[in-house]
Amino acid sequence: MSTRKIGAFLFGVATFIVVGFTIYKMVTGKEVGFNEVVTIGVLLMMFFSTMTWGNKGEKDGIMPEEELGRSIVEKSSKISYYILTFFILVAVGADQVVHGSINVFLLAVLGLAIIISPIVEFLVARKYQ
Repeated sequence: MSTRKIGAFLFGVATFIVVGFTIYKMVTGKEVGFNEVVTIGVLLMMFFSTMTWGNKGEKDGIMPEEELGRSIVEKSSKISYYILTFFILVAVGADQVVHGSINVFLLAVLGLAIIISPIVEFLVARKYQ
């Protein structure tokens, strides 16, 4: 069994344990906080990263430094940026519906999310000019 599969298995099991513990906390009425959410996010990030990228020593997949790997990173970054911006827009709308007013910090994050990509593109383009 490759290192990649073992790592993915371990991260997957750890994710299920933390998700199960979080569900247990919710069912028993305990507060689910920042630590649980971040831990689940980090474990899922590591799981998918392990599943996606190969190992240099074992040569068992796509490497992020290869041309195909760079293309995958570029396309997925752009797609995930638009998806995240959409979810922030939905969160601002839902916050207004639920509370009757708009959360200023959430609105500021939406504004930043809308302008960050063009700013970064401008800065990267300036680097090549």
